Amino acid sequence: MSVAATRAVTNLRDSPRFRAVSAAAAGSVAAGEFDRKLPVLLFDIMSTVVRDPFYDDVPSFFGMTHKELMECKHPTAWNEFEKGLIDEAELARKFFKDGRSFDLEGLKNCMRAGYEYLQGIEKLLQDLKKNGYEMHAFTNYPIWYEIIEDKLKISNYLFWTFRSCVYGKRKPDLEFYQDALRYLKVDPASCIFVDDRLKNVVAAEEVGIVGLLFKGADPLRQDLSQRGIDL
Repeated sequence: MSVAATRAVTNLRDSPRFRAVSAAAAGSVAAGEFDRKLPVLLFDIMSTVVRDPFYDDVPSFFGMTHKELMECKHPTAWNEFEKGLIDEAELARKFFKDGRSFDLEGLKNCMRAGYEYLQGIEKLLQDLKKNGYEMHAFTNYPIWYEIIEDKLKISNYLFWTFRSCVYGKRKPDLEFYQDALRYLKVDPASCIFVDDRLKNVVAAEEVGIVGLLFKGADPLRQDLSQRGIDL
């Protein structure tokens, strides 16, 4: 784990809310003092919890189709930004292969406007929280996750624990999943991971985590209920 990731994990473990809800994972409560409800739930964020504006809003912002945008954007810049390897300024410099400039703040405002909960998801998260489940984000996303949090207050339901911009790793890197298991201190079979991308679900299953492919809030509710989750 990187120095930045270690520091972020330490800060999270020191937060009062985390100690109260997930003390067993942090090892700060003696056995028997904290009844940890299993399984622990890991949620992808984009296109699973939150609408991703990249597919429609962002191409429109640039006056392009999605296909045109994919053809002219830099092949690795966004992934590097998601892994925390480059900052916003560097992203703006190399976002397009030809180095053209653009309105970075305008792009961020476009993204912010497009972030919203997917239909039925907030109610599902509310029900899971009400029934005492421990939930964590497990997301490939850059520092702009803070814009999502500012707008949607996702931390009302889950912890922003596993972010590619902090760990320097992206799904489906198996080490990213293994880092999560080491941090949570939970048996893989007692962990459920939800994602809209099959390759990410398959990677979770490779390390023993129960993987669920997201197809909408109602199908997910059914999948969770079939696995004994109280809803």
